[in-house]
Amino acid sequence: MVLLIVATALCTCLAALLRPVSGDITMFSNARAFGIYFLCMVAMGYAENASGKENILTEIFSEYDGKIPPNYDNDIPVKSSVQFYIIGIDSINEATMDFSMTFFVRQRWVDKRLNYTPVFNMTRLELDTRRMADVWVPDLYFVNEKKADVHQVTVPNKLMHIYPDGLVVYSMRVTATFSCTMDLQKYPLDDQRCNIILESYGYSTETLLMRWHQTPVEKSDNLQLPQFDLQNITEYICDVTYASVTYTCLKLELYLHRNLGYYIIQVYVPSVLIVILSWVSFWLNVDSTPARISLGLLTVLTMTTQSQGAKASLPRVSYVKAIDIWMSTCLFFVFAALIEFAYVNVLSRVDQRRGKSVMSNMNEAKEEDDEKEKGKLCCFKNLEDRERARLVDKISRLLFPAIFVIFNIVYWLVYVFWEPSPAP
Repeated sequence: MVLLIVATALCTCLAALLRPVSGDITMFSNARAFGIYFLCMVAMGYAENASGKENILTEIFSEYDGKIPPNYDNDIPVKSSVQFYIIGIDSINEATMDFSMTFFVRQRWVDKRLNYTPVFNMTRLELDTRRMADVWVPDLYFVNEKKADVHQVTVPNKLMHIYPDGLVVYSMRVTATFSCTMDLQKYPLDDQRCNIILESYGYSTETLLMRWHQTPVEKSDNLQLPQFDLQNITEYICDVTYASVTYTCLKLELYLHRNLGYYIIQVYVPSVLIVILSWVSFWLNVDSTPARISLGLLTVLTMTTQSQGAKASLPRVSYVKAIDIWMSTCLFFVFAALIEFAYVNVLSRVDQRRGKSVMSNMNEAKEEDDEKEKGKLCCFKNLEDRERARLVDKISRLLFPAIFVIFNIVYWLVYVFWEPSPAP
């Protein structure tokens, strides 16, 4: 009201100061007077609009009680529509089985007690965060939330608009960590389904009924996840009953597909190379004991270390995962290569000791001529046994790679196409 009086006084003063002098009634002066009149009307309109908004707010909240839901006396539930705008999914942690997400949660409902008549083409009232505390809002909460924060920098990130027909639009920016029960039987070739469950904490369906907006979920154009692809989002209505009282419930299901590129580079390729490296011992001489022992022990220890590193970020579940099968099989192959060398080495050393023992007995029991003949026979037998050891190496050169290739074919076919039964 004060602004309206001030604007009227200013217009009167301008009209008095700029009125044309005697004999100066021209088209230009008429246009100038009309312009001044138009500006004055605009200023008076804005002043009236500002004054009108203050009056509307004062009138609305003079008898408004934010502690009572709308339609409470009529026993009609308040219908609130909910919409999510996902800004980003920050992290997905298999060890703690949860994920963090930043999003806007938007709610819309009608409160007839907030009806008003707009002035000067006013479309809505935009409330300050300090005034929002006076308005009733649905008591929405997240069932599977571990930790959540409403952003407060530089002011509380909340928005509330009130329209002339009583429609209330309420939005806030939240960062929350939600629990997600993951099935890791196919890890890292798995897909995960994570849920966000919303319920009313204190109001039953007789007082509050939450339903999804026509567009339940919107996503930021820059939404990216380092290890997953967000392939689909499905919304559900999941009203629940506690102690014979039904409460409204909404659920979002996020379908996440794990990207395999990281694991191919960091897990699968290095382990395959370590297994192939263990096969090099098959090509070394049977008598190269230090080289073959060093190579076998090195590959076994390296494979053990890599297996522990690959599973360090996983929870200690009781079932067998795909990464467990892979690492255990690779460890078995490098260990089998070490055992193969031990077997070949034993054959070679036993034959050498046997040859020396036979030669010593022949020197004591027979003459020199017979010694030469027996020596030749002994050398022939020794040559046969060494060839047997070499034959084991030759067979291993083909058998180990063939079995490993067959294992890879079975492993990838099973874990790419097999779908484990979902948990109840």
